Amino acid sequence: MATPGTTVRSLYRSLLRELPPRPILASPRAPLHQRLRDNFQSTQTSADLHTAQAEQYLAYLRAQRTYVTLLERYNPTIGMEEEERVRLSARRVGMNLPTEYSVEEGGEGQGKN
Repeated sequence: MATPGTTVRSLYRSLLRELPPRPILASPRAPLHQRLRDNFQSTQTSADLHTAQAEQYLAYLRAQRTYVTLLERYNPTIGMEEEERVRLSARRVGMNLPTEYSVEEGGEGQGKN
């Protein structure tokens, strides 16, 4: 059986793994990293009280990461512009959008006779 200190340390490391990585050379820690560190250092005596809450927060962070991964996988056009999204949707069903010509590109413009 793990000791309470080992469990708390393991939980702290798991939480840090779920947070976005920080650059190695960044001198100040992110506010969230610092707050987690302060909370875990101050709760060494009352670890049981905060362990359940930290485990719930860890489960939430893992679920959010999974949600973002699934969203990116099944909605690949979520961050694209409207024109690019329409072009890719048309290609998905086997169609290509017609090429648009402008006057600057040398196409048939309305002003030419």
